[in-house]
Amino acid sequence: MAAQKCIALIAHDQKKDDMADFARRHQKALKDWQIVATGTTGGRVMEACPELQVTRLKSGPLGGDQQIGALIATGEVQFLIFFVDPLTSMPHDVDVKALMRLAIVYDIPMALNSATAELLLTTDLT
Repeated sequence: MAAQKCIALIAHDQKKDDMADFARRHQKALKDWQIVATGTTGGRVMEACPELQVTRLKSGPLGGDQQIGALIATGEVQFLIFFVDPLTSMPHDVDVKALMRLAIVYDIPMALNSATAELLLTTDLT
């Protein structure tokens, strides 16, 4: 039996409501995944979907983005859903770029918006 795959969920700034809504709409599919999330995002997903098992890491700006990057680099995360808020100033722009770079280097599926996340979550490719 194959090990359960791991999905990382991150939502910056004003995108946290979008991530909670996404998780609520797709909780049946997300139950098949081990879920890791940055701190605040993980808390919001757990509130929206208490039946999902979510491992919360540090808040993104306090190291959570970097923790998820490390999990990608070690092969422990196979899919990244990363809702970046393009309409706010991004003091954590370097974290955003670093995570995107690691997802590309390690060739894992990455969704930066809900439309792409829905396509990837519902395909057999992930």
